[in-house]
Amino acid sequence: MSGANKFRVGIDIGGTFTDIVFLAPDGTIYTKKVSSTVDNYADAIVDNLGEIFSQTNVSPENVEEILHGTTIASNAILEMKGASTGLITTKGFRDVLELRTLRMPRLYDIGWEKPPPLVPRHLRLGVGERIDAKGNVEHPIDQRQVAEAVDDLLKANVETIAVCLINSFTNPDHERIIGQIIEQKAPGFAYCLSVDVLPEIKEYERTSTTVINAYLLPIVNQYLNSLISNLRSSKLTAPLLLMQSNGGLTTAQRAMELPCHIIESGPAGGVVGAHALAGKLELGDVVTFDMGGTTAKASLIEHGEYSRAVDFSVGAGIMAGSRLLTGAGYRLKVPAIDLAEVGAGGGSIISIDPGGAMLVGPKSAGAQPGPACYGLGGQLPTVTDANVVLGYLNPKHLVGGAVQIDAELSQKAIMEKIATPMGLELERAAYGSHQIVAANMIRAIKAVSSERGRDPRRYTLFAFGGNGPLFAATMARALGMTQIVVPPTPGLFSSFGLLYADIEHHYSRTLRRILRTTDPQELQQAWLELEDQAIKQLQGDGFPKERIRLSRTANLHYYGQIFELTVPVRNEPINSSVVATLEEAFGAEHERTYGHRAGPEELVELVNIELVGQGIREGERVPDLLTPDLATSPPKQVRKAYFGPAEGWKEALVVDRASLSQDVDGPVIVEEYDATCLIPPGASAVLDEYGNINIRL
Repeated sequence: MSGANKFRVGIDIGGTFTDIVFLAPDGTIYTKKVSSTVDNYADAIVDNLGEIFSQTNVSPENVEEILHGTTIASNAILEMKGASTGLITTKGFRDVLELRTLRMPRLYDIGWEKPPPLVPRHLRLGVGERIDAKGNVEHPIDQRQVAEAVDDLLKANVETIAVCLINSFTNPDHERIIGQIIEQKAPGFAYCLSVDVLPEIKEYERTSTTVINAYLLPIVNQYLNSLISNLRSSKLTAPLLLMQSNGGLTTAQRAMELPCHIIESGPAGGVVGAHALAGKLELGDVVTFDMGGTTAKASLIEHGEYSRAVDFSVGAGIMAGSRLLTGAGYRLKVPAIDLAEVGAGGGSIISIDPGGAMLVGPKSAGAQPGPACYGLGGQLPTVTDANVVLGYLNPKHLVGGAVQIDAELSQKAIMEKIATPMGLELERAAYGSHQIVAANMIRAIKAVSSERGRDPRRYTLFAFGGNGPLFAATMARALGMTQIVVPPTPGLFSSFGLLYADIEHHYSRTLRRILRTTDPQELQQAWLELEDQAIKQLQGDGFPKERIRLSRTANLHYYGQIFELTVPVRNEPINSSVVATLEEAFGAEHERTYGHRAGPEELVELVNIELVGQGIREGERVPDLLTPDLATSPPKQVRKAYFGPAEGWKEALVVDRASLSQDVDGPVIVEEYDATCLIPPGASAVLDEYGNINIRL
């Protein structure tokens, strides 16, 4: 490999590990998987980039692009460590953040308490003004009250201000005036206007999203400025791009302005990579499954497209999403890859609940102290400990020897905390926890498939993450799925997936119209205005017009409904035929999602128009053939593994990935630097031409 090779670098920070992938155009890969440095995530990035430079012939000048997925924004909300934020809103609407939408995440749970608002009541101030639903000024803004409100918030030492006025999405003038007053009184002070963050209907969602954006502004700005500074100090001058929740990349500058778009940036990377590989392999429709150290996530790829959610809750606790049981966290109305998440990972703690039943997760041992077998002081058994006891994991080390483990500590923890109290044999207790965690994760797969009218048996399971390939066969068998694909470097795949992404920006505006009576020319003009915004933004990012791709979508519902469904819109001049096609497409999507559709007499209402603008790079993002430069592969050996009461202990062949060039029958354990793949009895596996493991059940 020539030292002149240019590398693109993907960096993904998770709750347990930080993953780094270097990729050259010829397919050469260098990887690094290390424990996350929770006190300052940037430390793990810079230190380990330096290690890769020292261990290889790559220099900082060889890096042409750095792509980053981070948990900094979501952690700030989960830990309530965002900036002190003030809110200026229309008089009488200061309590929108607390009233929310009156939805309950758990039925009949009178003990549930909604999370505290990110802005306490004394920092939420109302000002005199009123714009009606059509954008007409009913009551001019009282600029004296605005000035007093700004003064009061500055005296309270807020670090940032969110501005969200009633119906401002129809007329932004009053919010712009407030922005001007803030700038006059405190030049350079951080603030957000809802018309810049989310110019859409729905008061709580718009206020919550704007407040979240303001709450994160100083935190994300400080982190990214610090990271960029540290990278520059290490002579890394390549541009830094951030993964967004929607699966597209954005510039660091844009992420500093709209941090609400990078909250779910980490999980999105793996789905992006799965989407690209599924297209290359012609797998058809796919369920992605990502299991790491703390959580497991599932998503759907259909007809070559991600499944996207129009909004989600952050800080809601870990739950496999239901379309009805919402409201647990802070509402964020930005486009995101639709993920169902459960608290199930290698670090998930196994315990006994008050009723005497075994419980796995959602609490995790994390990176510190980690599973008992790490020998770092962890006393509680985890899923990783159970897999060591069952013989699925190497009893001496993980991550190519970087993480030493002690199998006796796993046995002791499970025996003392689980097996003995429950009167079970050691392996039965460990296998029981393996089945429970698999059942928990099946909930996530069902949440994105069968609960939304999709039959999982028609889909390929695409498994990655440090623990995904270990559980994939167990879950696929329970769901009736017959094909599993495990990509190269599965434990670093979310980081690897960043390398597939393109720069992407999303735009929207509310345009409430009864579809069949809408003027097509008005719709066309509204979308052209969004397209003009997108083209200017992407040209500013360095893309010529011929390398800009625009796609339209619309949010619709039956007149009187309060939830919308999103359908694609053909990128062509809007006429009456396109409008009629759009109404039919909504009816079909409603039937597929909910199992029924209304009759032709029911009116369909357009709520929001949306546009995605993508900057398309020249050439292939990732080469066909990948050449990982990993730790020495283990020699073929045999290890006893337990496959439940029916199969018992069996001798499993332990091999590296390259050994699957010929078809093999389970039980087989594939050990790699970053993950372990389990092929149980009754399954077979073989490598395809791109180096993916194909498992057939």
